[in-house]
Amino acid sequence: MKDLISIIDVKNYVGKEVKIGAWLADKSGKGKLQFLQLRDGTAFFQAVVFKPNMIEKFGEEAGTAKFEEIKHLSQETSVYVTGTIKEDSRSKFGYEMDVTDLEVIGESVEYPITPKDHGTDFLMDHRHLWLRSKRQMAIMQIRNAIIYASYDFFAKNGFIKFDSPILSGNAAENTTDLFETDYFGNPAFLSQSGQLYLEAGAMALGRVFDFGPVFRAEKSKTRRHLTEFWMMDAEYPFVSHDESLDIQEAYVKAMIQGVLDNASYALDVLERDTAALQKYVDTPFKRVPYDEVIDILQAHEGEEGADYEHLEHGDDFGSPHETWISNFYGVPTFVCNYPASFKAFYMKPVPGNPERVLCADLLAPEGYGEIIGGSERETDYEKLLEKVKEQGLAVEDYDWYLDLRKYGSVPHAGFGLGLERMVTFVAGTEHIREAIPFPRMLHRIKP
Repeated sequence: MKDLISIIDVKNYVGKEVKIGAWLADKSGKGKLQFLQLRDGTAFFQAVVFKPNMIEKFGEEAGTAKFEEIKHLSQETSVYVTGTIKEDSRSKFGYEMDVTDLEVIGESVEYPITPKDHGTDFLMDHRHLWLRSKRQMAIMQIRNAIIYASYDFFAKNGFIKFDSPILSGNAAENTTDLFETDYFGNPAFLSQSGQLYLEAGAMALGRVFDFGPVFRAEKSKTRRHLTEFWMMDAEYPFVSHDESLDIQEAYVKAMIQGVLDNASYALDVLERDTAALQKYVDTPFKRVPYDEVIDILQAHEGEEGADYEHLEHGDDFGSPHETWISNFYGVPTFVCNYPASFKAFYMKPVPGNPERVLCADLLAPEGYGEIIGGSERETDYEKLLEKVKEQGLAVEDYDWYLDLRKYGSVPHAGFGLGLERMVTFVAGTEHIREAIPFPRMLHRIKP
């Protein structure tokens, strides 16, 4: 309907009568007053129904009937509500509506998610309805703002959207993490990353990025893991590892600023510390070599809050190590130049030190862990072929990828960002399952 406005826009209509389409999230009141908590996907706010106003407008009998109808509305009934907008300093939203009319669109009978507390399993079983809650709405709005900021950043920085396939005949990284399916009699795998295809795109089009679902068959049951999630991969030619870190840092800051600028209501709903987010935008990220991080971890072992296992040089980090080191610096931190022994075959070695590779993981503070992984790519055909063989990969599956080093190879680098981890970090939520509309986890594929 053309004359409807959104709740988030009511601030522009103070003193005016407007009409909104909404759902009844909650209701309270007594006597001649009813307080309706309305939502429309943009925001939640309160509409006040005063019985004498109904009688004045519709007459004694019709006004009383209208008020009684409103009084008995059930949770999640959809309605058209007409009324006058006014400022309300007592409300966190800052505005409310004095209702002059209400029309029921669709009734809601015995809505299962009530204002009382429910267990997580119950809410996840009813995820299709849980999404309607204020907190979940806010998280989805932050997700949307991050996606919008991503496309804006890449457009402004000369990147072309390049769509990598979902079905692949080879692995980007660890073959044990792949979901296999039958492709007309041949094995195929759900993509775990678009990176290898993006490298082909970079050699054809320059700066490229993709954004889509990827899949990891890891049997991980942690607050940081999903089996299906959205990845943003970027690849660019004629760029060194350090220059790649500059791009990654600018990108993360652009996403955070995009949320601060375009999803302030959602941040307010979640009570997110926006001063901390602004600090991450305004402060240079740390860049620390892996071996220096190991030395720091060893030096602080046993101290209060250093609840992590001992690591030697050459060991990989666990979540407790990532949490501690990012909190130690207090800003997003690039840990650089990891051991080649547990990194992907396509990473370029550090000059003069083949045991380390030119890569970095960006660790988010406040315990949110890795949100970006990136590296400079190996450009030498023979060295890359040797790596493929070393890791037991079938050369024929990667012949097209090796071709990229045969026909005009150039220095190039790239990275991948997990959207849900970024959402969780910026929103300040505890579990990644709330950062995607319908999470797929180790023991959950419904609804």
